[in-house]
Amino acid sequence: MSQPPRRGREMRLLSTSAILGYGFPEASLRAGLDRGPHVIGVDGGSVDPGPHYLGIGKPFCSPIAISRDLRLMLNAAVRHGIPLLIGTSGGAGGAPHLALVAGMAREIARQDGLHFRMALIQAEQDKDSIRRRVAAGRVKPLARQPVLTDETIDRASRIVGMMGTEPFMAALDAGAQVVLAGRASDPAPWAAAAIHAGLPPAPAWYAGKMLECGATPSIPKGHDSLLVTVREDHVECEPMNPARRCTPLSIANHSLHENSSPVHHIEPGGMLDTSECRFEAVSDRAVRISGMRWIPAAQYTAKLEGVERAGYRSICVCGTRDPLLIGRIDDFIATVRQEVAAKAEAFGAPPDSYRFGIRVYGRDGVMATREPVRDATPHELGFVLEVVSRDSQEMASAVLGMARTNMLHTDFPGRLCREGNMAFPFSPSDIEVGPVYRFSIYHVMELDDLLEPFPIQYESL
Repeated sequence: MSQPPRRGREMRLLSTSAILGYGFPEASLRAGLDRGPHVIGVDGGSVDPGPHYLGIGKPFCSPIAISRDLRLMLNAAVRHGIPLLIGTSGGAGGAPHLALVAGMAREIARQDGLHFRMALIQAEQDKDSIRRRVAAGRVKPLARQPVLTDETIDRASRIVGMMGTEPFMAALDAGAQVVLAGRASDPAPWAAAAIHAGLPPAPAWYAGKMLECGATPSIPKGHDSLLVTVREDHVECEPMNPARRCTPLSIANHSLHENSSPVHHIEPGGMLDTSECRFEAVSDRAVRISGMRWIPAAQYTAKLEGVERAGYRSICVCGTRDPLLIGRIDDFIATVRQEVAAKAEAFGAPPDSYRFGIRVYGRDGVMATREPVRDATPHELGFVLEVVSRDSQEMASAVLGMARTNMLHTDFPGRLCREGNMAFPFSPSDIEVGPVYRFSIYHVMELDDLLEPFPIQYESL
């Protein structure tokens, strides 16, 4: 592998895309490699798609798409003798997600004749270890969550810890060229590479903040490749696709991304303060950012993310363009709800055993009661019927079938249609979605040994 730069020099980090499996142009990857990056990498996922993927143990990107991106990156890393770093592998970063991507890496290495040392960093947490941390008072709630209890831990389907830079640096120290990690802070792989090379944490973490989403800090935004050069007191960002460019405004706008504060970014081990950042165009496509500060935390913490099964979901999509029905839609939906409740209880589904929702698209399907404008009369409305049963998929589908039938046939004053109120775009109309998960653990754990929750296994391919 190429040697990382010594302190005082620059480090060039190449991100291929926003998430492994989102895709990127091969030409952008080639352009980035022509710039001689010291590290290539990509973020593998996040909690953005919700709790389902962590609970079910499957990726939210297609395995076909993940394999395509991974093959290009593995070949590039091996051919150029540089490390490849991937965080939150498989989209959620649990044990099955990491195993999926590791299996792909092994198969690609076998097919393409690649040889490298690979590190796998686990992020899934043992429940007994979490209980011990709770008992020792070393787990605190986040975001108005309740105090974590043994009962909540027991119900959890899967719990992951969100690692910072330290496990990545340990893997690099051990000579790993390919590092696949479970759940990690999105910027952590990039920050780790730069800090490992001797650069300060402030520009290292800021670089990670830019690189975690690929070329999203550029305009036009898109899933594409971004090169960030890290130096002692600043970073420079440039997209590798000539159709895109970074501007001071696009970079400043992206620094607000996925954060409760516009200037304070809490990470494992500290806070990135961007309140004094300066943005300077160094060309028509590249921007220099300086003035960032890193404030170490008094106590190192790592976030815990856990999910539990909440039931089973079935859905149905339908629509109407009957102006008489649209004119009295609230009364109609209220009648449907009453009919469904009575009939579902008759076959063994009391109201407290399921949740029945109707999203009305064309009126307030996105914002529901928060929708500020509801006085326009549309010519058509779309409905998504959803039933989540506490007990079983069979019961969810039974209640949904009753809801679909009543949406189709419930009478209303002035009704002229004698056949059905709704149009259904699909047959079968009812779709069994499967288990439903909810976030039940959103806490932080205090750490003294920063590697202990994130064991590393090595293998040579």
